[in-house]
Amino acid sequence: MNLSSRAVSPVIANILMVATVVILAATVSVFALGFVDEANQPGPVVGQSSGELLTQDGFDGGIVNITHVAGDTLSASALEIAVDAQGACGKSGRLVNLPASGGDPVPTSEYVRGDDIFDNSYNSVGGPIGEAGGQWQAGETATFRIAGTPCQLDSGDTITVRVVHTPTNSVVIKETLTVT
Repeated sequence: MNLSSRAVSPVIANILMVATVVILAATVSVFALGFVDEANQPGPVVGQSSGELLTQDGFDGGIVNITHVAGDTLSASALEIAVDAQGACGKSGRLVNLPASGGDPVPTSEYVRGDDIFDNSYNSVGGPIGEAGGQWQAGETATFRIAGTPCQLDSGDTITVRVVHTPTNSVVIKETLTVT
């Protein structure tokens, strides 16, 4: 047997093994870097916001006003509003699938998840989160009502309202409000 013919197989095997490792490494890095780019996309920036929680006349519920004072325009269709009223009435709920045009957030509707804390009368959601094609710009106020029957609010009670940008799962507005 000739020595030069026996050495060819190990060399070819090493070249094929290196090529396979390089291809696998390239494939894994493309997938890993692609997922990292998606995860690091920032949400919109709201530089400043304010809010108030007013009692409704004749009810024990409240009217929530959240004002987007400064920052990026928010598309209502990319938002959810999470209300934590655990300290006030032991409940929490979310307004989803915004804008809630027509504003009828009953618990079984497409607009509510969690506890039934929202006033379900017509037009109980207003501003850019209650208008078709809602774009929440700086200077605009979004309004919704909390029903008094399932969630009685007394003077001094607090709730926390979070506006969540759903594509990035980032909280763009967080307001802790006290009943006045």
